[in-house]
Amino acid sequence: MFHAAVLTVSDRSFRGERPDEGGPLVAGLLREAGFAVVKTAVVPDEQSLIETALREIADTGEVQLLVTTGGTGFAPRDVTPEATLAVCQRMVPGIPETMRYASLQITPRAMLSRAQAGIRGSTLIINLPGSPKAAKENIEAVLPALGHGLEMLSGRPTDCAKTE
Repeated sequence: MFHAAVLTVSDRSFRGERPDEGGPLVAGLLREAGFAVVKTAVVPDEQSLIETALREIADTGEVQLLVTTGGTGFAPRDVTPEATLAVCQRMVPGIPETMRYASLQITPRAMLSRAQAGIRGSTLIINLPGSPKAAKENIEAVLPALGHGLEMLSGRPTDCAKTE
C-alpha cells in the first residue's frame, strides 16, 4: 500500500473563511483507490510557503504520492505550478497532459490549467485544480497508472507487461 498526502492551496480555506472541499474529496478518492492518506494540510497561496510544505512532506520519505489542489489557474496568486517546478528534480509531463486531455472532453476551460507533475526524491507530486469537480475529474484520469509509476519510483518489482 502506498502512502499519500493531500495539500490544499487556498488563501480563504487557510484563513477559515471557506471550508476546504477539494482536499477531503481528493483524500477520499485516494483512499478508495487503496492509498493510505497519512497527511492533509492547508496552506495559503504563497509560493515560498507552498514550496516549504512540498519539501517538508516529500522529504520525510513517508509518502510516495503528494497531491495538491488549488492554485493552478491564471489568477495572480495561483502559484502552485511554480512552487512545484521549484522543488521537483524531474518533471512528469504526461500526467498533466493526460488530465488536461480528459478534462477537455468535458470543458474547453481545461486548456487553461497550468498543473504540473514531478518527482522530488521518492515522491511523486501532482497538481490538481481547486474546484472539487475538476479535481475529481483530473485525479480519476490518472489514477489507473499511478500504482505502476509509484512502483517504479520506489524500486519495487513491476510487471511491465501488465497494463492497468
